[in-house]
This record gives sequence, structure tokens and C-alpha cells, in this order.
Amino acid sequence: MTGKPSFAELVAEGAAVPTEGWDFSWFEGRASEARPSWGYARSAGERLARAEAALDVQTGGGEVLAFALDSAAPARPALIAATEGWAPNAAKATALLRPRGAVVVTAPDDAPLPFADEAFDLVLSRHPVTPHWAEIARVLRPGGTYFAQHVGPASVFELVEYFLGPQPASARGARDPERERAAAEAAGLEIVGLRAERLRMEFHDIAAVVHFLRKVVWMVPGFTVEAYEPQLRSLHERIEREGPFVAHSARHLVDARKPHPA
Repeated sequence: MTGKPSFAELVAEGAAVPTEGWDFSWFEGRASEARPSWGYARSAGERLARAEAALDVQTGGGEVLAFALDSAAPARPALIAATEGWAPNAAKATALLRPRGAVVVTAPDDAPLPFADEAFDLVLSRHPVTPHWAEIARVLRPGGTYFAQHVGPASVFELVEYFLGPQPASARGARDPERERAAAEAAGLEIVGLRAERLRMEFHDIAAVVHFLRKVVWMVPGFTVEAYEPQLRSLHERIEREGPFVAHSARHLVDARKPHPA
């Protein structure tokens, strides 16, 4: 009978998995995350079915937009565009979205959106690095909507603090939904709805931890197996002894509207 994979085998497996795109199917059976009750991709599809011109900001590998477009079919906007800042993701998104009638534009996440004023009646985004409210407001038509799922404050910080130690209050409070409400309103948008949830995550082996930290690079900046080998080995032994490592993700749903001029 074959025994359990060793620490070295699990770490090597987690380090070998490609990280392009936002397809998390590899984690099946190795890690889990509860999903928000609002069903973002399905709801985005309902919005797309009613839109004329839509933009997906920071689309990743295009997986979420592709699902939303498929759920909206046959009703789709006449114009569908997406932006992505990381070249490997942009290439993957282009291959996935072009057959669905969407154009993918490679654009840095922190740069102005490469589109004309009031070009879209719907702007979508799932887990943007930073929402650029002034740019979102600029490219929205009056009456248009920004509909997005954002990462919330102290998301997966149980794992972050395991590797980096206690984080300052400024880090724990970043991405606060009420601060984002204020920033959106300062850019001229009206918040129609704002919902937040914290959701249970479980990591069942150290391979899942390694792959997650390689894929979501801002969690532990500069993460490498070599740099964190002692912490990884200790966590592996803890999981083997006690069961899955539990953390909690934070998500909030933003529904904002650009008002018509007075």
C-alpha cells in the first residue's frame, strides 16, 4: 500500500502547478472556500443580459466573465471589453473570451482605463487589486452601473499572519467596505447596495498552501518555498496532526450607479 506523500513531495507538487488565470479547480479536495450567498457570476450574467456596452476590469484569465456571458446567452451586450494587467493572464483571457465576442486589452492595473468617457453602461470587476473609482465613474454613462465583488479587510489573515506575524491595524483595515463607499461617493457614484460576508476556508495539505501563496502573490509578498521552508514544514506537521488549517476570506458586493446630471 502506498503511504501518504511526504512533505517534500507535497511542496514540490504545489510549486509545480501553473498559476495563470483564476481557475481554482486544482484545489478540489485539497482546499475549500465557502462562496458568498449572492452568487456574483450568476448575478453579473443577469446584468450583462440587459447591458448595451460592458467592461470587465482586471478580468484575470477571463473565467468569471466567460461564465457570466454564457449564463446571459443568447442576450449579450453589443460591445464587450475586458482589461488585464498581467500578460500571461491577458493571453489566457483572450483565448477564452474572443470566441464569446469580447476584446481583451492589456492595461496596467494602476493605469487609467484605455477607453473614452461614458463608453459603457455596465462595468464589472471581481476582486480588483484596487478599485479606481474616478476612472470607473469616467467610463460609465449616466445611469450606468458598477457591479463588483471585492476582497474585504483582513482576508485570509490567519494564513498571512502565520507566515508574517501580527499585521498592523492599517493592514487589517485596508479594503474596508465603508471606506470604499466613501471613495466611490467622492468620485461621484451612488452606492445602491453594499453587502459583506466572511467565509470559511480550509487548507487540507501543504501543497494547497504553497500553490495558494504562489497564485495570490499579495498575501505573502516575495513568497518562495526556500524562504519559508521552516514555516511550511511546521504547518505541514500541524495539518497532519490536527487536520485542515482554517482561515476566513472577506468579500463584499458593490452595486453603484452613476447618476444623471442634475
